[in-house]
Amino acid sequence: MSSPSPYQLDAWPRRERRAVAVLPYAMLALSAVLTVFIRDSKQESFLLDLALCGLAAVWMLCLYTLVPTWRERPAVRAVFFTGLIAIMTVLVIRDPWFGFFTFTGYFFAVSIPPGRWRLLAVAAVAVLTGTSQAGGFSTAAAGRVGLIVYLGCVLVNLVVAGAFTWFGWVSYAQNARRAQMVAELSEANRRLEATLAENAGLHEQLLTQAREAGILDERQRMAREIHDTLAQGLAGIITQLQAAEQASDDPAERRRHLEAATRLARDSLTEARRSVDELRPEPLEQARLAGALRGVAERWSALNAIPVQVTTTGAERTLRPETEFALLRTAQEALANVAKHADATRVGLTLSYMDEEVVLDVRDDGRGFDPARIALEPAYAGAVAAADGDVVQFGGTDSGDDWQAGNGHPAPPGGFGLVAMRQRIEGVSGRLQVESEPGGGTAISACVPVRPTGNSA
Repeated sequence: MSSPSPYQLDAWPRRERRAVAVLPYAMLALSAVLTVFIRDSKQESFLLDLALCGLAAVWMLCLYTLVPTWRERPAVRAVFFTGLIAIMTVLVIRDPWFGFFTFTGYFFAVSIPPGRWRLLAVAAVAVLTGTSQAGGFSTAAAGRVGLIVYLGCVLVNLVVAGAFTWFGWVSYAQNARRAQMVAELSEANRRLEATLAENAGLHEQLLTQAREAGILDERQRMAREIHDTLAQGLAGIITQLQAAEQASDDPAERRRHLEAATRLARDSLTEARRSVDELRPEPLEQARLAGALRGVAERWSALNAIPVQVTTTGAERTLRPETEFALLRTAQEALANVAKHADATRVGLTLSYMDEEVVLDVRDDGRGFDPARIALEPAYAGAVAAADGDVVQFGGTDSGDDWQAGNGHPAPPGGFGLVAMRQRIEGVSGRLQVESEPGGGTAISACVPVRPTGNSA
């Protein structure tokens, strides 16, 4: 159901104003014409009656019609209505047919604000109208019957006028409440539209931020994947080709290095394609995390001729795919760094399943480095060295990745490897620790809280 328009709510006041502007003058003119005809037929003077008619017209014209603002002034309104009732009373006393004019006093009475003064004004008009209908005040003095007729006419007018006044008052109050409700509804709709427009702007802003965040996440993912697949593969290929060049006097050894380089190239190409397609690494497609780590360690050991001891403790169980992915890539990066920089003879890889977390440890007996000499990049300046100088905790910041010797002391420069490991581990709510000392090897520990996704093996 549609709400009424403001014009519909204001329709009666508009009609009332038009009636007040025209009808009283028309009824006054009609009464004046009747007075002329009737008194002329009786050969009576009608000049006083016409003078009273002129006074009434001038009174209404000056105090009501020509100056609308005076209607809102209580004092002027009271003087106008009192004077009009007095003129109407004299006219009805002289000529009862002026009742055609006196009933228009209701229009002026209802212009008075609701309350006792309006009721008194309506009652005064009702008494004059009833007197006119009874034939004038002379009817009341004509005996008992005349008095009864007079009182009956006045009483009927009082009851009818009072009832109409009451219902009009109630209708006016209802219309005022409806108008207020419509105004409040319009204001609420305006505020709702403003809120919707603001929400639309915020939604568009959130979409833009989400799109930018998605682009950034994808760039970081691709950077990590390129580092973990192509970069490591190319570094291994270069190492094998250099070794083949140095073994030019030994055809069998040279052939072994060339085959290793070819195998690395194929494996790197396969992993690169899987990264582009956002697939799980091939080792995790074929086995659980522990088995995948054993396979990676065996291939790395065969390629680099360094023995790797893989140990699994605790009840092996299936982890979330993103947890297994992060731990596998961390192990691959740690082994790649051992091959490039550690000059180690042994490597140990331990996967520990605990009640609420899983821990990956990669240890080597290589040259190690001094964590206090880590060259911090400004973007990762929050890496904190422990008080004893041999532990670096990565938790929201990072240092370099590749471990190289400088000025006779092994020290890792800034790079992307440790950054990538830290990002992967922190991406699954874990933490990464690096422990090392010059000549004492290096240990990397990745600890990740787990929520098992399957039954224990």
